[in-house]
Amino acid sequence: MTPEEYVEAVLDLVERIPPGRVMSYGAVADALAEVSGRASARLVGSIMARHGGGVPWHRVVNSAGRLPPGHEVEARARLRAEGTPLRGDGVDIRSAGWSPH
Repeated sequence: MTPEEYVEAVLDLVERIPPGRVMSYGAVADALAEVSGRASARLVGSIMARHGGGVPWHRVVNSAGRLPPGHEVEARARLRAEGTPLRGDGVDIRSAGWSPH
């Protein structure tokens, strides 16, 4: 898989996350690891920062449920509107976590 194909695969997967659910950067990387040969949460974060504006970027959080840095207010508003379970300053990842498998 080329780097460009990986970017598309990440964005396609994020597009499939249902409203009210989330995935962590690492979960996105893990879900694509077998087909892509890549398993980097940091790479997924970089892709989201550069190319994620057209997908539901607010549904991708860190493994502790923290919201995308610098976009916390907007992400929280979007997640709340979708009925995503929140906890403290982030998402209740246990309740809201989603897997494509």
